[in-house]
Amino acid sequence: MNRVNYDRRMQELLPALAGKRLLLHSCCAPCSSYCLTQLAPHLAVTVFYYNPNLDSEAEYLLRKREQIRFLQETGLADFLDCDYAPEDFMRIARGLEGEPEGGARCSACFALRLSRTAQEAKRRGFDCFATTLTVSPLKDAERINAIGTALEREYGISYLPSDFKKRGGYLRSIELSKEHGLYRQNYCGCSFSRRSDDA
Repeated sequence: MNRVNYDRRMQELLPALAGKRLLLHSCCAPCSSYCLTQLAPHLAVTVFYYNPNLDSEAEYLLRKREQIRFLQETGLADFLDCDYAPEDFMRIARGLEGEPEGGARCSACFALRLSRTAQEAKRRGFDCFATTLTVSPLKDAERINAIGTALEREYGISYLPSDFKKRGGYLRSIELSKEHGLYRQNYCGCSFSRRSDDA
């Protein structure tokens, strides 16, 4: 079975989306950095910071501050915040606590965050939505894009597919993080991912 090249698909779609409004779910400033350099020249981007998976309010606020600082320094996008809502994540993680990192719990987490992004994009009149999650080499772009495409159908708002790790995207995000002195966490965000990294 031939895997879809989601980076190429995004590049093909961008010219037709010129000037459109995109709501971009972002997990953190480092991951958003490279993604925004690819999207902002084409679209009017607003970063949507919805991350109920983060294991403490302190971590949530630290990542949020860094995200805001990066946007203020670069002017690449506007910012749309959410309240810290760990109960949202714990609800979808119930029964999946024993899953390995990268398994069913992660799929449920991706779906939770992308679903909220699609809902907000639709409610606020955006033209499309996307996520920075595909920049990580530890995250399955095929799975994330399948979730995004299903939500496009469910909510009636266009999803922009991506695989931002392609063409050196992840490495460039590390360089941009260093250039801007961004805090780079060493775990995805939830208590389960921290446990996995500590093992």
